[in-house]
Amino acid sequence: MVGSVAFDTLKTPYGERKKILGGAATYFSLSASYFTDVRVVAVVGEDFTPENEAVMTKRGVDTRGIQHAKGKSFHWTGEYGENVNEAKTLNTELNVFETFQPSIPAEYNNSDYLFLANIDPVLQARVRDAMKDVKLVGGDTMNYWITGHRPQLAQMLKRVDVLLINDTETKMLAADNSLPRAARAVMDMGPRALVTKHGEYGATIFFRDGQFGTGHHPFRAPAMPIDEVRDPTGAGDSFAGGFMGYIASQGEINRRVLKHAMFYGSVMGSFAVERFGTERLQSLSREEIDERFNTFRELTHLD
Repeated sequence: MVGSVAFDTLKTPYGERKKILGGAATYFSLSASYFTDVRVVAVVGEDFTPENEAVMTKRGVDTRGIQHAKGKSFHWTGEYGENVNEAKTLNTELNVFETFQPSIPAEYNNSDYLFLANIDPVLQARVRDAMKDVKLVGGDTMNYWITGHRPQLAQMLKRVDVLLINDTETKMLAADNSLPRAARAVMDMGPRALVTKHGEYGATIFFRDGQFGTGHHPFRAPAMPIDEVRDPTGAGDSFAGGFMGYIASQGEINRRVLKHAMFYGSVMGSFAVERFGTERLQSLSREEIDERFNTFRELTHLD
């Protein structure tokens, strides 16, 4: 996976934390590590310590693709009010991430699956083109790229099999306020499937006709009702890690696998928000994950 390793300073109704380990690559990698072998490509500054890296390597994540640059790591500062679905960004310091040029170690070239986290679409497309033999490519983007870098994003979307974005971004990308219509319009831009995330209300996967088997009906995975959402940061990236990680663990790609992957994505997202930062994702067991997956099944009668 290619994305950001960062430090987050954040405030939620449950407390404050300063410069804790975060970033899309971190959440994704930890989440996916419970299902498959993960290799990460990112950039960090001189403030990134061996202890920070150990958070990933203890979970077996291959960090040879993390570049160490002079300067400081990406640092995001934000806060959440009572509405945990919306983060208020107070400050973004790109630092070494501003000039990030992904460099893929030769040892990563035989990877079967690729996830392009939310970075410049030009870089996403470049990485995709360098990894010609992957079986499935997942991708993410955000409003910044949708509104300001549309031509570059259009090129990236042609190279992605499954796009994972939230419902607001889906409607923005399609310029249509109807989610089903917007989803079809987004898939017409390239992706074979679209996962639309609804925050605490779960996620929906839409399929382009004839892709991943027969049928065209979307599939909805719920979110786990959590008593206390302590820190929503990284929930979407943890969802993506569970989703892609499960797919990579199955050896075949079809609608049944993708539907189950939706549930594992929701499971991993639900764990991530229970504690601050990556704390919960560091201390899980596969038994806990499967137990919660079964609870999801009971919620929805998934056969």
